[in-house]
Amino acid sequence: FSLKELHGIFQWLVESIFGSLDGIIVGWNLRCLQGRTNPNEYSVALDFLDPSGPMMKLVYKLQAEEYRYDFPVSYLPGPVKASIQEQVLPECSLYHNKVQFPSSGGLGLNLALNPFEYYMFYFAISLITQKNSPVTHHVSPSNSAYFILVDTYLKCFLPTEGSVLPPPSSNPGGAIPSPTPRSPAVPFSSYGMHHTSLLKRHIAHQPSVNADPASQEIWRSETLLQIFVEMWLHHYSLEMYQKMQSPHVKLEVLHYRLSISSKHHGSPAQSSYQALHAYQESFKPTEEHVLVVRLLVKHLHAFSNSLKPEPLSPSAHSHTASPLEEFKRVVIPRFVQEKLYIFLQHCFGHWPLDASFRAVLEMWLSYLQPWRYAPEKPPQSTEPLPRSVPEKWASFIQENLLMYTKLFVGFLNRALRTDLVSPKNALMVFRVAKVFAQPNLAEMILKGEQLFLEPELVIPHRQHRLFMSPTLGGSFLSSRSPAVTDASFKVKSHVYSLEGQDFQYKQMFGAEVRNLVSNKLLVTCPSTVT
Repeated sequence: FSLKELHGIFQWLVESIFGSLDGIIVGWNLRCLQGRTNPNEYSVALDFLDPSGPMMKLVYKLQAEEYRYDFPVSYLPGPVKASIQEQVLPECSLYHNKVQFPSSGGLGLNLALNPFEYYMFYFAISLITQKNSPVTHHVSPSNSAYFILVDTYLKCFLPTEGSVLPPPSSNPGGAIPSPTPRSPAVPFSSYGMHHTSLLKRHIAHQPSVNADPASQEIWRSETLLQIFVEMWLHHYSLEMYQKMQSPHVKLEVLHYRLSISSKHHGSPAQSSYQALHAYQESFKPTEEHVLVVRLLVKHLHAFSNSLKPEPLSPSAHSHTASPLEEFKRVVIPRFVQEKLYIFLQHCFGHWPLDASFRAVLEMWLSYLQPWRYAPEKPPQSTEPLPRSVPEKWASFIQENLLMYTKLFVGFLNRALRTDLVSPKNALMVFRVAKVFAQPNLAEMILKGEQLFLEPELVIPHRQHRLFMSPTLGGSFLSSRSPAVTDASFKVKSHVYSLEGQDFQYKQMFGAEVRNLVSNKLLVTCPSTVT
């Protein structure tokens, strides 16, 4: 078919497969399609939607012509939707230079997406829009066509071995160009920076169409990951959304809101301002949703752990590290950590107090143990002793301290409100105890707490030091070991960036939490520990 004909049916075809955004059209119902019950349809669907299959070939064919397709902002996750409707641009580059007003005016904002983005937006969001699909038999989420496709796309675009496979091209030796920078269609206030610097950063971020193929190889990888994270993890209350922003960001947004309210009383912008403040999302993840997020977490650990060892010479590193290797280095802290932490907090606080919480628990424990997904094999031992956590993971633990400590306290508080006589609930306490009892883990967590609690040396004209960047120079710090000071700064930066400068930290190894464990949990469920 001609490109014009393919362009005309593309949106209809995507909706026919993944269902409509309002959930009325079910589509192929990939989340309920299983090889055991429907082997023919299952096999055909996986072949058709495979990264090298007909559907992706169509995506790349349209991608080469720079077609754009509208995706309604109203179907984005609540916090992002409310932010964009107030004309405050989220930090994620996925939304930059894509927001457009409809041609006839009004309030219906759209994102202008390229074919790859459009396809992946629909694929990712179908996990949370198709909640009421008819099910005539028991479905195991991890055996569904949807779950298998998520795994396949992760392995293809975030490979642990080799490089990302080039897209199939009708031109021999040709490559599908990465998206080109586009001019912003709507004036937006941006989080954490001025408008001009946002535009510059975005243009610098986007690879050029004529750039070296090596630098183009990860645009699909980064786009896929950003879409998965934004669609699956970006759901929580407005209060949490605002807490994620730095003091500088809050000040800039406040100035923008004041200018809007003073100039446009009663205007659509003012009503959206009121809607944002009234907004509270009642999002409740399903068990299937959590299982897919756990699959993402496990793969990202494996992807990050496949990073090649640092070369001996720093100069050699600058010349040999590929874009994919650099992506592995930053993928978890830059793209996942913050939103996963908020997502887990949301689940810990809103999930029913029953055994179905096991799915959330295992996802959390998977994130806490990146060493389980390291390529090196543990040494064989005749004695079934628990393996000690290697010291190389100390920095990961320190830079994810709240994941270990605050969420541990959150789990304890949940556990004390459940029926621990129930074997399934008691088993969850046992699972957490077993993970945290791994040799050397408690010592590394305690070291992270000590680094966070190190007193600040503040010089008079910098009373309000902000922990926003791990690259800040250390010349004004004490004469203690630079390595220790740097580690302390990274821990403080992690905690304050997630919880704010006024956060009151509760020590995991402090008297209050020890009392919670020894005087309450052990009395309630003594058999769990033994």
